Amino acid sequence: MTRAESYQQYPPKNTLKNNEKTVSNFSDKLLISSMGKDYNIARTALSSAPDIREDLIYSIKERIKNGTYEVSGEAFAEKILENFFRRPLNPNIFI
Repeated sequence: MTRAESYQQYPPKNTLKNNEKTVSNFSDKLLISSMGKDYNIARTALSSAPDIREDLIYSIKERIKNGTYEVSGEAFAEKILENFFRRPLNPNIFI
């Protein structure tokens, strides 16, 4: 007996006869936790917010243009080292 003949001996499983319908008592449900809902609200709010704070950028640009923008050397060095080590070194120094 060849392989093809052995496959033909057995009818395929899970076949329906003509006009035969399957009935299922199960239905799909989707439950979203309150944390998931809060996450979705936060994600939506975040996606609508601009990536760049234009008001802050405008203020800094104007102060640079007028020559009134000042940054302490210590604060500048602190930020460089903070970015280098990826952790704050002295939380009392701000730019």
